[in-house]
Amino acid sequence: MRSGVFRVQRAAHVSEATYRERVTRAEPRDGDILFSREGTYFGIAALVPPRVRVCLGQRMVLLRCDPGQVDPQFLRCWLNSPLLQRHVQGLRDGTVAERLNMPTIRALPVAVPPIVEQRSIARILGALDDKIELNRSVSETLEAMARALFKSWFVDFDPVRAKAEGRAPAGMDAATAALFPRRLVKTAAGDLPEGWRRGSIYEVADVHYGAPFSSSLFNSERRGRPLVRIRDLGGQRPDVFTVEEHPKGRLVRPGDVVVGMDGEFRAYLWSGSEAWLNQRCCLFAPRAGHSSAFVRHAIEGPLLAVEETETATTVIHLGKADIDRFQVVLPDARVASAFEHAAEPFYQRIVSAAQETRSLALLRDALLPRLLSGELRVADAERAIEAAE
Repeated sequence: MRSGVFRVQRAAHVSEATYRERVTRAEPRDGDILFSREGTYFGIAALVPPRVRVCLGQRMVLLRCDPGQVDPQFLRCWLNSPLLQRHVQGLRDGTVAERLNMPTIRALPVAVPPIVEQRSIARILGALDDKIELNRSVSETLEAMARALFKSWFVDFDPVRAKAEGRAPAGMDAATAALFPRRLVKTAAGDLPEGWRRGSIYEVADVHYGAPFSSSLFNSERRGRPLVRIRDLGGQRPDVFTVEEHPKGRLVRPGDVVVGMDGEFRAYLWSGSEAWLNQRCCLFAPRAGHSSAFVRHAIEGPLLAVEETETATTVIHLGKADIDRFQVVLPDARVASAFEHAAEPFYQRIVSAAQETRSLALLRDALLPRLLSGELRVADAERAIEAAE
């Protein structure tokens, strides 16, 4: 529900008995609203999708609209809007897990224009949400395709195994297939395609570390440049800026591969705006002959290995000494080039879609208060959406 859309394929499942127990008071139905009241993503609303049987987890609340008073899609838009989110942030309760208590939820203010206007506003904002969700879905698919291709070529060595068995590699043209060797050979690092080897991460990427920018110069007034901290990697929207020009500063640009070095170690494809890289973050810059897609997927395994072997009792840390030990498969240069040709367009589309999504989200968030106040008419809002597309 992080983006305000209930993603059925990511939901946990329960037994029929548990389901019956959890819907004793109310069984969620098409048009009801699911509202998160606790945890990292509290205060987010999503509609129950049609033809899906849903029961609530312990951190969830069910909201059911009086259809004569409030349109469910409009209420979802209202609950997720910056207008109400700012209000909600000031009402949170809890020092460990952020939460909203039930009296607070019942007292949340709701803008209630005439129902006809609600439906018009919901239709306009819903169209933007649909485009945002489509971008997310396409990007998720493209990322999965790039990861699957990397695994096939450089982990499972499918093309080499196929040729060794006298088969043509699946889904590959003859020119690309000809680039792969015909057999695997035993090495100290395990079975590898003939002529390939394992080597240091530094043979395929340069690693740049974030600088210790002074927190006393941080600001939220957008003065200077944005600063990427670990907390910003998931959402890709830094909320802190700095006017400092650190002598060791490194700029993060769209398409860069960035890793947080505390807590959990994930390789993020940066799609946000150009920003400074803060300390405890590092950037893996592909060297000539390699791509962001290759580098990112090559370091996922070593990052996970470090995360699984860390024994810190509080927050685990990734250090330069860990990265120095990263070993990756080093294919023939022509195979690396073929992978870049195949996978890098996926990454370019992912970055482009993310940037478009941010623009659409800003437009959506700006339209709601203007539509509610009457400053903007529905027809004008529709034209603004058409221009944005």
